[in-house]
Amino acid sequence: MDFDASMLFVQFISGLSRAMILFLMASGMTIIFGVMRVINFAHGAFYMIGAYMAFTLSSVLTGPLGFWGALLIAPTIVCAIGGLVEVVLLRRIYEKEHLLQILLTYALIFVINDGIKLSWGGEMKIVTLPEVLTGYVTFSGHPFPIYYFFIITVGVLVAVLLWLLLSKTRFGKLLRASAEHKDMVGLLGYNVGGLFTLVFIMATWLAGLSGAVIAPTVRLSLGMGMDVIIECFIVVIVGGLGNIWGALLAALIAGQIYAFGILILPNFAMAFLFILAALIIIFRPYGLLGRATQA
Repeated sequence: MDFDASMLFVQFISGLSRAMILFLMASGMTIIFGVMRVINFAHGAFYMIGAYMAFTLSSVLTGPLGFWGALLIAPTIVCAIGGLVEVVLLRRIYEKEHLLQILLTYALIFVINDGIKLSWGGEMKIVTLPEVLTGYVTFSGHPFPIYYFFIITVGVLVAVLLWLLLSKTRFGKLLRASAEHKDMVGLLGYNVGGLFTLVFIMATWLAGLSGAVIAPTVRLSLGMGMDVIIECFIVVIVGGLGNIWGALLAALIAGQIYAFGILILPNFAMAFLFILAALIIIFRPYGLLGRATQA
């Protein structure tokens, strides 16, 4: 098959938009692990709640306000649910072994799935885009959706805001200190439990945002969180557990591997991601930007 430059560019942009969604998801997951040392399998379920909330809000709110309102309100509702889950459930297992954390967060997936089925039913849902984000940009005859540029913009904006939050604020310094020496942070008089709650709220807000952003591009269905959580785990492993910039780098790599893998072997595009994860685990188990002490 012949590939011209414009087609390759379209695939590159497509991979970049996919990478930004993966980063929005994986950044929250890796923050949770980096600070709280919790393996949160339910992160994809919060992403699914965000998508379904975006569907409801965009239907209730009329006109262009529907989508934009959903984009702001849906992640807020998701992070409120996330804060409740952290206080009621996760706070009890911080000092437990990882197997118990996995069992609890995996059980949450089924609870949330059933809750969504009771609230929205089992039929697929579709979120409508506002007119300003519909349409295509053409590169030498190859169309590319305008909305994908919006996804890329959101991803870049979130990456910049996270950098500012973690590097330039007191809260970010406390997060980094808690990731290394949470007992020392507690001895200095800070409420580590409250800090962990804020971390989980922030992470689930990112999951809700990614669900609301991706909702107009897919058909919403039960179990959609499990489809994306596998890729997110690959991103977190490849980038380095607990390293947000590693998650960004790994998401960019994964997005391009998938985008160009479709051109080469369409039926095995996902296999390239698993091969990448396997190589990282074998030769650099602490990830591209992780530390050897995390191996």
